[in-house]
Amino acid sequence: MEQKNESSFTGFILLGFSDRLQLELILFVVLLIFYIFTLLGNTTIIALSYLDACLHTPMYFFLSNLSFLDMCYTTSIVPQFLFNLSGEDKSISFGGCVVQMYISLALGCTECILLGVMAFDRYAAVCRPLHYTVIMHPRLCALMASASWVTGFANSLLQTALVFLLPRCGRNKLAHFFCEIPPFLKLVCVDTTMNVYASFFASVIILLTPVALIVFSYGRIVRAVLRIKSAAGQRKAFGTCGSHLTVVSLFFGTAIYVYYQPSSKNSQDQDKFMSLFYTVIIPMTNPLIYTLRNRDVKGAMKKLLWKDSDSR
Repeated sequence: MEQKNESSFTGFILLGFSDRLQLELILFVVLLIFYIFTLLGNTTIIALSYLDACLHTPMYFFLSNLSFLDMCYTTSIVPQFLFNLSGEDKSISFGGCVVQMYISLALGCTECILLGVMAFDRYAAVCRPLHYTVIMHPRLCALMASASWVTGFANSLLQTALVFLLPRCGRNKLAHFFCEIPPFLKLVCVDTTMNVYASFFASVIILLTPVALIVFSYGRIVRAVLRIKSAAGQRKAFGTCGSHLTVVSLFFGTAIYVYYQPSSKNSQDQDKFMSLFYTVIIPMTNPLIYTLRNRDVKGAMKKLLWKDSDSR
């Protein structure tokens, strides 16, 4: 029955952590809490960036994009995972798996590019402060943000289409908690060497190109900051970049570890827990990082809270 005809193939079984029933209950509670905090935190960032005129700058325009992206990314994975954790049904429809893989991959690629764009914004702010408003004018910001989204979704469309065209010979048990390309390729019953190479080549472009831009931008930023004679000036300059650099380190560090670690040295459970980190933990911590380390965001939040309290 497991090797059923592909014409009758209607869905997939997401095994996830089904071999650890006690862990599933803990995961359900923890993930539900994290998901709620992710939605609240990122919604707060978007609302503050829209409501406070002081935050109508390129930096917070990109930060709003990042927050919206994180909400969508988590939502493309967590609700289905929570449903599978809540009972014995671990299935996902064929269409649901296609959509989940396409959306999650597209948003992940978009975040890679967007973080690189945000590094360029920080470079312009620190190294070209007198020309910052000229360089980062609204039209260019909108163009760079749009290019990030379009590139991410175009890359995902190509990769997802190539993966789902491969024959699976009735195999439908996915050793993961969501539809992702690496574990999905293990279901395929033909040689996947070309697909692995194509996926690796795409990941090098999407992942390492922004990393190169980030390294270049922060290299120039460090040089510029070291020329500042006052310690207070150096702290202020580094402070404007600290939040972004923390987010970049968490996101790219985890992504590079997951996608470039030799599979022979990585257990399936380790892959799943690392995937949990960059699909759930990082989207939740991003608003906290920008709130706790950013005076402008904290100031906007205080003004909004005081305004609400005064109106009462």
